[in-house]
Amino acid sequence: MNRRHFIHSAAALPFISAIAAEKPKRLVLRSSWQTVNIGDIAHTPGVLALLEKHLPDVEVRLWPSNLDNGVAEMLAARFPKVTVIRGEAVKTAFEECDFLLHGSGPSLVAEKDVVKWSQATGKPYGVYGITFSGQQASKDKSKPVPKTIDVLSGAKFAYFRDSVSLELAKKMGCTCPLMEFGPDGAFAVDLKDDAKAEAFLKAHGLEEGKFLCCIPRMRNTPYWTLPEKKAALDEKRHARNEAMKDHDGKPLLDAIVSVIKNTDLKILLCPEDKTQMKISKEMLYDKLPEDVKSRVVWRENYWLTDEAISTYRRSAGLFGHEMHSPIMCIGNGIPAIVCRWAEQTSKGFMWRDIGLNDWLFDLDKDDELARVAETVLAMAKDPVGSKAKAAKARDFVMGKFAASMGVVKGQLPA
Repeated sequence: MNRRHFIHSAAALPFISAIAAEKPKRLVLRSSWQTVNIGDIAHTPGVLALLEKHLPDVEVRLWPSNLDNGVAEMLAARFPKVTVIRGEAVKTAFEECDFLLHGSGPSLVAEKDVVKWSQATGKPYGVYGITFSGQQASKDKSKPVPKTIDVLSGAKFAYFRDSVSLELAKKMGCTCPLMEFGPDGAFAVDLKDDAKAEAFLKAHGLEEGKFLCCIPRMRNTPYWTLPEKKAALDEKRHARNEAMKDHDGKPLLDAIVSVIKNTDLKILLCPEDKTQMKISKEMLYDKLPEDVKSRVVWRENYWLTDEAISTYRRSAGLFGHEMHSPIMCIGNGIPAIVCRWAEQTSKGFMWRDIGLNDWLFDLDKDDELARVAETVLAMAKDPVGSKAKAAKARDFVMGKFAASMGVVKGQLPA
């Protein structure tokens, strides 16, 4: 390079740097699967909170599937800088954004959209905290589509929210350059609606630190009972639900009775999805002895994630058949016990992955089923030890998030 050329080049550097500084880093988050379940809602604000904390200079555009039931307003209040994209705005995002991040979920939920992004833009994408069962996501056999394992292989990174999914992906030949255990984004949710939570607790005589939350569910979520789902009755799944209802409810009933009789705590029966208010009444509340029932509160209305988390934060812990309310509890340092069974995906094994194996129970195994009540009681009687255990798991999860967000950052323009 001659002297004159060097001088001109050097003079241009501040101008070039200014242009680079003016162009923000842009990322598309593909998430928000449905709103009839506070856990499915939680995936999105969890990952958004992580991006806000670890990548504060990145412009995030949310590409959702569903934001109804007041979820759009809840997210807008917490994340006013995040743009929600639909229709033509998605096309614009394809042109302007640098990276697509597929958010946490029960599978590679938006597989088709990931493929669309990759084929249309040639830009990179990553997968953040999913369960992988090995099944092809696309149901349309008439259209040739890449296999799910191939889509995962094309990602810059793939984080699986349980070790069983991670090992299955490896076994099936996934060649993604970075595959690791990566916690469900819902652990990072920091939403709150303290006013609603406190009003409900006061109205029902529940004091902070003086109650446990309990959430029951059926083996198969009876979406056919929800008008908005427009789903036909699944006779086989309904029959399985009915056959196992008493079996699955018994350890929770035993735990409730044990806590009421051996502590001064109360119990709040609450829902994770819109089907569970009826389930908790029929499976648990209506079957309790009257002397126990007087200290048990049945929540008859669905709620959103913000109010639920504010309630969980004021509880002494949670137990039941669900996964994401326990996730949100641990993410906020609140003890939580998980019961699972064969019909569920491998997501429950994340409890083992984060050091909470003795708070995980398989209700298809009689010896584990028999230990649920005593474990719930032990958690209730040792609030200090239980919270310390929850905090240790939370710290482990947050460390994983910090590392994985560093990887996301590394995929964006320098």
